[in-house]
Amino acid sequence: MPSSPDVLHDALATTLLANLGAFQSFARRRLGDNETAADAVQESLLRALKAEHSLGDDQNLLAWFYRILRNVITDLHRREGTRSAGLERFGSEAELNADAELESFACGCFRDLLPTLRPEYAEVLQLSDLDGRSSETVAERLGISRNNLKVRLHRARQQLRERLEQTCQLCATHGCLDCTCERKGDAK
Repeated sequence: MPSSPDVLHDALATTLLANLGAFQSFARRRLGDNETAADAVQESLLRALKAEHSLGDDQNLLAWFYRILRNVITDLHRREGTRSAGLERFGSEAELNADAELESFACGCFRDLLPTLRPEYAEVLQLSDLDGRSSETVAERLGISRNNLKVRLHRARQQLRERLEQTCQLCATHGCLDCTCERKGDAK
């Protein structure tokens, strides 16, 4: 390969342009998306042009560029993994914050009313709604089918709603949010 910078630049540009379709296919197979592959190839071309001074006279241009392209693809995968992990973490934190926020506004009277329910209803509400256990776990622990669990949960919530309406009256009718009944502070 010629060592003149202009000739090297021209050879690099010609080789890269001639193989653009192959680069795009290579990136698409590894990324699974045309737009992301096009972005990866473009980023690789920019990196190659910025780093062309590091290209040796005896280096294979295609092998050198594919190495750059593989590095860009790896960077994209890492960023996506980091982004996905961040989104998962954000979702979990948002869910926890929403639960804590709801609990600070919701009436706490229901906790005092659990013992007034049929024992199997209180238990299913405690395990499912308060402890947050999965339906599979709750059904297994209670020794009932998942369909039976759904029915029992429905009836338990219905009975709890009736008790709340009897006890808290107006706030229960409006979903027990922003409760003004006297028992709110005692129940927490």
